Amino acid sequence: MQTVVIVVHLMIVLAMIGVVLLQKSEGGGLGIGSSGGFMSSRGTSNVLTRTTAILAGGFFATSLVLSILASMDRKPRSIIQNSGPPAQQTPGGPLGQGGGLLDTLRQQEQPAAPPAGPQVPRSQ
Repeated sequence: MQTVVIVVHLMIVLAMIGVVLLQKSEGGGLGIGSSGGFMSSRGTSNVLTRTTAILAGGFFATSLVLSILASMDRKPRSIIQNSGPPAQQTPGGPLGQGGGLLDTLRQQEQPAAPPAGPQVPRSQ
């Protein structure tokens, strides 16, 4: 199902790129609007504008469907309520004793002991 929606989504994207590139430039920021061309009539412009709007709606719809399909397999998780044992062993105690989230954060905040003396670089 997801693969089919992705293929349809990509086809809509390619069609929308083509329709946008076919539209007449109206000047814009560079000031290089074309005065004529093979698609210069107003009726063609209306068709291209409607086609762009329809393709944009399809793009929006397939994007929503893809996001809904992606979220179906996702399971909510909480970092506060850990059901299993902690990943790291707390110093001075066996695995699984007294290691809550606050205790882990307090241990990380404690500064390490300063070195006893100056450290000499070792050559390799």
